[in-house]
Amino acid sequence: MDVPHSGYRSCCAALGLFIASTVAAPGASKLYVTNSRGDDITVIDGTAFKTIHGIKVGENVHGLCTPSAGDRLFATVESDKSLKVIDTNTDQVLDTIPLAGEPNQCASTPSGRYVAVPEFYGDTIEIVDLSQKRIVAQLGLPHPHNCVDANNDSEIFCSSFDMHAIYRIDLKTMTYSGEITLGGEPRPFVVTRDGRLYAQLTMFHGFVVASVPEQKTISRVQLPPAPISTCIAEAGPSTPSHGLALTPEDKELWITSLADDRVYDYDVATMKVSAMVHVGKCPSWIATSPDGRYVAVSNSSSDDTSIIDRQSRQEIARVKVGHVPKRLLFVDVK
Repeated sequence: MDVPHSGYRSCCAALGLFIASTVAAPGASKLYVTNSRGDDITVIDGTAFKTIHGIKVGENVHGLCTPSAGDRLFATVESDKSLKVIDTNTDQVLDTIPLAGEPNQCASTPSGRYVAVPEFYGDTIEIVDLSQKRIVAQLGLPHPHNCVDANNDSEIFCSSFDMHAIYRIDLKTMTYSGEITLGGEPRPFVVTRDGRLYAQLTMFHGFVVASVPEQKTISRVQLPPAPISTCIAEAGPSTPSHGLALTPEDKELWITSLADDRVYDYDVATMKVSAMVHVGKCPSWIATSPDGRYVAVSNSSSDDTSIIDRQSRQEIARVKVGHVPKRLLFVDVK
C-alpha cells in the first residue's frame, strides 16, 4: 500500500566515553536511560539499582532499541543525526551510522538485522541494515513519531501523527502492508504477540485498544481524572499520558500519566486498571525488566528514574540520572 508523503563510520574514541573498564558478568541486568537534554545515556545496575556509569553519545540522545539477544543497544542521536551501536557487555560505542535527518524512537527486529528510525521532521521512515551498516530503504510517512518491533523479523510498525494511524512495514519488500487508524495523533504504542495494539493519543488521558489483524480500533480506556499537565518535556497539556510497556507475558499494560505523577497497571484479561503507583515528577517513558519483576519509569521533570516492584506495586528505588530522561530499556547481558 502507498502512504502519502507530506512534502518532503565508525567512531568511538572521539565521543569521549566515560565508562568503566570492567566487563559485565554474564547474566547481569542493566537499565539504560537516555538523557534527552544532555549528551549521554545513564547505565543503572538492574539488580542493585545504582548508577554504574554513563555513555557519552552526543547531544540530544533520543531513542533506544535492542535485538532479543540483548548483546547490542541502538541509540538515536539528534545532534549528529546518527544511530549509535553499543556493545552492552562493555558499554562501548562500536559504530556510528549516519542518518538523513533528526531521529525519533527506533525499533529493532529480534535478530538485530534491521532497525527502523522515524524522521519526524523529514516525513520519512529510514530502514537501517546493520549487516551493511547503512540505510537500505526510505519510506515516506507524514510526521512519523515512533516505531515498534512486531516480535518477528519480517515486519515492523511505525506511527504517523498526520494520518492518525499506525502502519505495518513489510521488511521483505520494504513497502507498507497495513494501516490501523486510531482516531487521533498516536503517541507511544505497543503490540502484543497475538496482534493486540495499545496506543496513547494526543489530548487523551488514557489509551486506545486496536486489533492488528482486523486493522481497526476496538475501544478507548480512560484513566482516572487528572489535572492539566504542566510538563514541558512532552508538549504540556496536549500530552497528559506518554508511556506504555507490556510485561513479558503480555498480561499487564503499564501506563504513565504525566498529568498526575502516577503510573497505572491495566490488567489485559479483565480490561481494568488494577493498580496505581506514585512516582517522580512528570513520568514520561516506561519499561519492564525481561524477567517481569520490575517496572522502570523515567521522570522527565525530576531528572530521576523510579523502580517499581511489580508484585508489591511499590516504588522501591529512585535513581538520579541526567537532564530530562525519556526513553529507557532493560537489557540482560548474555
